[in-house]
Amino acid sequence: MTDPARIDQATTTPGAPDLAGRRVTVMGIGTRGGGTGVIRWLMGQGATVTATDMKTADQLGPALADLEGLPVRLVLGRHDETDFTAAGTDMVVRNPAIPRRAALLQLARSEGVPVEMEMSLFFRACRAPIVGVTGTKGKTTTSTLIARLLRDEFPETVLAGNMGISALARLDQLTPNAPVVVELSSWQIESLIEHHLAPHVAVITNISEDHLNTYDGFADYAATKLGLLAAQTAADVAVLNRDDPLVWDGASRTSGRVVPFGLADAGGDGGWLVDDQLVVRDAAREIRVDRPAGLALAGDHGARNALAAMAVARTLGVREEGIRHGLADFDGVPHRMERVGEIAGVTYINDTTATAPAAAIAALSAFAGQRVQWIGGGADKALDLGELAATVARDARSIHLLDGSATAALTAAIVANGGRPHGPYRSILAAALAAHRASMPGDVVLLSPGCASFGLFRDEFDRGEQFRAAVTRVHEICELGAPDPTVDA
Repeated sequence: MTDPARIDQATTTPGAPDLAGRRVTVMGIGTRGGGTGVIRWLMGQGATVTATDMKTADQLGPALADLEGLPVRLVLGRHDETDFTAAGTDMVVRNPAIPRRAALLQLARSEGVPVEMEMSLFFRACRAPIVGVTGTKGKTTTSTLIARLLRDEFPETVLAGNMGISALARLDQLTPNAPVVVELSSWQIESLIEHHLAPHVAVITNISEDHLNTYDGFADYAATKLGLLAAQTAADVAVLNRDDPLVWDGASRTSGRVVPFGLADAGGDGGWLVDDQLVVRDAAREIRVDRPAGLALAGDHGARNALAAMAVARTLGVREEGIRHGLADFDGVPHRMERVGEIAGVTYINDTTATAPAAAIAALSAFAGQRVQWIGGGADKALDLGELAATVARDARSIHLLDGSATAALTAAIVANGGRPHGPYRSILAAALAAHRASMPGDVVLLSPGCASFGLFRDEFDRGEQFRAAVTRVHEICELGAPDPTVDA
């Protein structure tokens, strides 16, 4: 276990580049705050910034309002090749949504222009010990819980990353002795791999099929996730899911100390589920905590998230009372197994961030033995929907599918497994109303789509917000007699 008074000494990274007077092209502004955070930080370092995005000003909306008054040059609705050449820029910073092999990025690299991302800049500028968390599912919940546990020992702990919180924007909040917990997507890890960077503590929750529409198959995606470990040194730590063979393969890919976690006690140090208790064990002691009863950490998936967080907390020196207090105090994260209401005895759960089949399957398993009215479907990510279809056909009382590019294939697979899906629905309200009318008291209406959101929604968070609003409208229509706007739709 690392001495908490000295954890800052365990991580060394090269310093951030001197950006004063340099021309920087930011490729992709985005709508969730990451792009604007990068732009503000770059300008604070004295850079001259061009921000370019294929979206128009109307589509970017509030993101541009956040840049109002800043002397940033905007190129919207297109990308200009000159902004990616040595003649037009000294550095390119790409948004995670921009493919790593995009032609303009390849052009920049061919001319010797460095291509960075927010995370590669952040890792070099950060002097606090970094806890980096990734995985196909569970990374936001695990990151948030880790930060909650760490704050009992380190009140100045900061949480940032792939959750709409710009890491660079939090740099001035960091202190050398308090950790920063950063959630990392596979796309953000690409930049860490390219620039040979790694966190002091790397956490991988699980690896299953996702984003295959942007990777060269599952092996490429999995290798990117495991790339989080590649640049670790002997002073670092890898907290790895012992139950996931792909994740556990990472034990041979890191130079750091490996701390496992899983549902079957392997008998050594790590985090384990033992007699329905969460157990974390190291050379110093063993801590046992009763498994939390709330939805936030429900099911096997929730138990693994909790065990990973406990293992990180002990690794960084959090005491037993801090771990107990943090677990008891944790009530989950918005849009992830979030209880958003109850109508006539029917509970509504918003799990919109379940954008891959494995995540939706995990959500359904958390309600084993209950009547579930499932809302799913959406946009295609080139993923195998077979296991999800079989699970839904077996475990869901009724099935309501949102329209999208993956929905026809999902419908066919569900029917092939004996299910009878309804839809597709062109609005989340129509799906929620149909699910409510199929329900009886004690049932659960679960939005856990297993597919991406694009098409009907701006992103998965917009889908979740629309679901929250739909639950309110269902109450008004079904309980208060308000007009049903979907009748003639």
